[in-house]
Amino acid sequence: MVNEWYFSVVDVVEALTDSPTSRQYWGKIKDSEFVQLELPPIWIQLKLTAENGKLRETDYANTKNMFRIIQSIPSPKAEPFKQWLAQAGYE
Repeated sequence: MVNEWYFSVVDVVEALTDSPTSRQYWGKIKDSEFVQLELPPIWIQLKLTAENGKLRETDYANTKNMFRIIQSIPSPKAEPFKQWLAQAGYE
């Protein structure tokens, strides 16, 4: 059995863009890169406990699909992040 890692899309967007509104940034990417093109989602939603104790749906992607999402984010941090992601997946 192979274990699969999932990464928080919003956290990755925040790390790559330093955006204070990473959730909104991801929403725009999701809409322009997937929804408008009528592509199937490449992420899953998990309910996690927020700081206020409420459950909040959060988008997660596996390693393969996270690479695809990162490619749609113009950032000088993208290449080092992809290298880290590849190493994490390898280990």
